[in-house]
Amino acid sequence: MKSLQHLNKYFWKYKWRLILGILFAILSTFFGIYVAILVRKATDFMTHAVAEHFSFETTAHELLIYGLLILGTTIVSGFLMFLMRQSIIVMSRLIEYDLKNEIFSHYQSLDMAFYRRNNTGDLMNRISEDVSRVRMYIGPAVMYFASTIATLILVSATMTNVSTKLTLYVLFPLPILVVVIYFVSDLINRMSNKVQEQLSKLSTIAQETFSGIRVLKAYAQEEPTGNYFTSESGVYRKRYLGLIMTEALFSPFILLLMGLSTLLTIYIGGKQAIDGQITYGNIVEFIIYVGKLTWPVASLGWVTSLVQRAAASQKRINEFLNSHSELKIKNSEVDIQLNSVKGNVEFKNVSFVYPDSGIKAIDNISFQVQSGKSLAIIGKTGSGKSSVASLICRMYDVSEGKILVDGKNLKEWNLHSVRKQIGYVPQDTFLFSDTVENNISFGVGQGTSNREQVEQATKAAGIFSEIDRFPEKFKTMIGERGITLSGGQKQRIAIARAIIGSPQILIFDDCLSAVDTETEAEILGSLRKLMSGKTTILISHRVSTVKDASHIIALEHGRIKEEGTHQQLMDKKGYYFELYKMQMAEDEMKDAVQP
Repeated sequence: MKSLQHLNKYFWKYKWRLILGILFAILSTFFGIYVAILVRKATDFMTHAVAEHFSFETTAHELLIYGLLILGTTIVSGFLMFLMRQSIIVMSRLIEYDLKNEIFSHYQSLDMAFYRRNNTGDLMNRISEDVSRVRMYIGPAVMYFASTIATLILVSATMTNVSTKLTLYVLFPLPILVVVIYFVSDLINRMSNKVQEQLSKLSTIAQETFSGIRVLKAYAQEEPTGNYFTSESGVYRKRYLGLIMTEALFSPFILLLMGLSTLLTIYIGGKQAIDGQITYGNIVEFIIYVGKLTWPVASLGWVTSLVQRAAASQKRINEFLNSHSELKIKNSEVDIQLNSVKGNVEFKNVSFVYPDSGIKAIDNISFQVQSGKSLAIIGKTGSGKSSVASLICRMYDVSEGKILVDGKNLKEWNLHSVRKQIGYVPQDTFLFSDTVENNISFGVGQGTSNREQVEQATKAAGIFSEIDRFPEKFKTMIGERGITLSGGQKQRIAIARAIIGSPQILIFDDCLSAVDTETEAEILGSLRKLMSGKTTILISHRVSTVKDASHIIALEHGRIKEEGTHQQLMDKKGYYFELYKMQMAEDEMKDAVQP
C-alpha cells in the first residue's frame, strides 16, 4: 500500500465527497439491516397469528403495513446507495483527471535523457492503462470497502444482540477467509505486475510498428513483425489468463464459505428456536443477514484484486513521477519579463557526456558568435555537431565548462524565456498529425499567429508555392510524423515553423540534407534577409551550406579541428579542404550518372 500513499493528497482534496460517500454507505446499510428486522417482525407476527387464529382481515392488514414498510425502507436504502455511488465514483473520475494531468505535466518537465532511456509505448501505457487501474481502486474499491466495513460492523452488532452463540457460528468461516485473502492477494499482486509489464511491451511494439510502417513495408517485414507481435500477445494472454484463473478460483471459495454460514444458521438456529431461545423470525432474520454479508465479503476478493492491481500500477507511475530532470531550471520573474535577448553566444571550455550512454560528444571546445553574425559548424557524422545545438537549446546541461548567452551563464536564464528566443530546426524533423498551417503556427503557439505570418514564413523557407498546390492548401492535413510529405517538404515546413516567431537566435541542424543543392541555395538565399541582424548557427555536413557563414568551425570527434572563414580554411588545405574536395567529387559523380 506504500505506493498508493501518493494518492492521499487527492483524497484530501476531495475529502467532502469521500466523507459524504462513506456516510451514505453507512446509512444505506442501516436501512438495509432494518429491512431484515421488519421481516423478522412480520414472520413472528405470522407465527403468532396462526397460533392465535387471527382473522384474515387483521392478518392481511398487518402484513400490508409490514410490506409497505419493507418497500419504503428498501427504496430509501437504494436511494442512499445511489448517492454513495455519485459521491465516490464521481470523486474517482475527478482524481483520474487530476492524476493524468499531473503525469502529463511531469512528462513535459523531464529532460531528453529521460526520453532516451524510456520508450514511447511504456510512457503511454502508464498514463492510460495504469491510471485506469488506479481509478478502480479510488472508486469501486473504496466504495465497496466502505460498504463492506459498514455492513460487517452493523450486521455483527445486530446479530450479537439477538444471539451471541448463533453469531459466532455464522461468522466462523470469516477468519478462514481473511487468511486466504492474505496469501492470495500477494500472488495476485505479482501476477498483475507481470501482466502490466507485458502490456507495456505490446504497446511499444504497436507504436513503433505503426510509426515506422514505411520502413516495415519497404523491407517486406510485415509477416515477421506480425509473428513477433503474435508471440508477445501470446505471452500476455498466458499471463492474463493465469491472473483471471486465480481470481476465478477465489470467488467460488468465498461463496462456499458463505453457504456454510447459511447451513449453520438453519441448523443451530433451528435447535435454538425449538428450545425457545430465539424465535423463528430470528432464523429468517439471520438468513437475510448472511445474504447481506455474502456479497460484501465475497467482494473482498475482488476489492483485494483491485487494490493489488492499483498498487502495482501506481508503483509504475511513481517510478516516473519520482524521476527528476537533471536540468536545474531558474524561474526568475525578471527573466520572464524580458522581451528578447541580444543573441551573443559563447562556449567556454565546454565538454559534454551523454548521461544515459556515457558517450563523450563534446571535448573541451570554445568559440564565440556575436549577435547578428553567423556561425557554421561542419563535420562528419558523430563529430558532435548536433550535440552543440542541443546544449544551446539546453536540452542537456554541459558536463564541464559553461555556455554564456549575452555574457550570462545559460543556467542562470529562465529556461522558457531563452527557448522562446531560439528558432530551432532539428536534424530529425518532426511534424504533428495536423494541418500545414497549425504545424507552422506551432512555432509561436496556435491562435497567436495569422495567415499573413504563416505565408511569409513559408515564402522564406521556399515551400509556399508547393503548399499552394496542395488540395486544401494551408488546411491540408499532414499524416502522422509528416508521412504524407517528402523529406524536403518536411524540412522546409520545419524551417517555416522555426522562423515564424522571428527569434533572435536561429539554429539550423542539418535541416537541408533532404533537398538538392539548387533548392538549398534558393532557400539559403531566401533566409539571408531573415538572418540579417540575428545570430545564426548553421550545422551541416555540406560545405555548400556553410561556406557563406561569418565564421566556420570544423569538428572531429567532439574537438575543434579547424576554424576560420571559408577562404581561410581553403587556404590551409587541411581537414576542411579535404571535406570540400570529397564532396565536390561526389557531386561530379552524381552529375555523371544522371541522364
